[in-house]
Amino acid sequence: MIGSKRKRHVAAVAAAAAGAPPNQAVIENYSTLDRLAVGITDRVGSMTFFLVIFGWTVVWVGYNILASRVPSLHWHAFDPFPAFVAYLLVSNVIQIWLMPLLLVGQNIQGRHSEARAEADYLVNQKSFADAETILNRIEAMDRRLLELQQRDEVILQKIAANWEKLGAPVSGDQPDAGSGPAPAAGPPPAPSGPRPAPSGA
Repeated sequence: MIGSKRKRHVAAVAAAAAGAPPNQAVIENYSTLDRLAVGITDRVGSMTFFLVIFGWTVVWVGYNILASRVPSLHWHAFDPFPAFVAYLLVSNVIQIWLMPLLLVGQNIQGRHSEARAEADYLVNQKSFADAETILNRIEAMDRRLLELQQRDEVILQKIAANWEKLGAPVSGDQPDAGSGPAPAAGPPPAPSGPRPAPSGA
C-alpha cells in the first residue's frame, strides 16, 4: 500500500500535507465500500462480537448435546453430538468470508498511518528547504558584512595616509609640549608709575 497511486489515497495525503488532520483527510476520502469494510472490521474486532460468537457456540453445542444425550427431553438434534458437522461447516464459512474482509479493513485502516507518515515527510522536506534558504541568506549577509568591513578598513588606511602627507597628526596622537613653533611675542608691557612731565612746560 505504501506508494499507492490510488486517487483517494493521494488526495488524502495531499490534504494532510496541506494542514488537515491525517485521520480526517483519510476518512473524508473513503468510498462506500471502504466505509463498509472498516465498519465490519471495527465490529468484528470487538468484545461484543466475541461474546456473540461465544454465546452462539454454547447454545448450539449445548442444545445438540442435550438433544442427543437426554432422550426424555424429546428435543430434535439438528447437529448430532459428537460430530457437529453443521457447526463446523457454518464456522468455516464465516471464517472464509471474514478473513479477507478483515484484511481489507486492516489495509484501509493502515492508510491513516501511511498518510500521516507521508504528510510528515512532506512537511519535513518543506522545513528543510526553508531552513536551507535561511542559511543561504545568512551566509550571503555575512559575506556582505565582511566586504563592507574590508572596504571600511581600506578607506581608513587612505585617510590616515593623506593625513600623514599633510603633516597633521594621526587621530589619537597629540603633539609634545616642547615641540612645535614658539608662540609669537606680544606687545611690550606698559611702564609702571607716572610719566615725567615734558620740559619747557
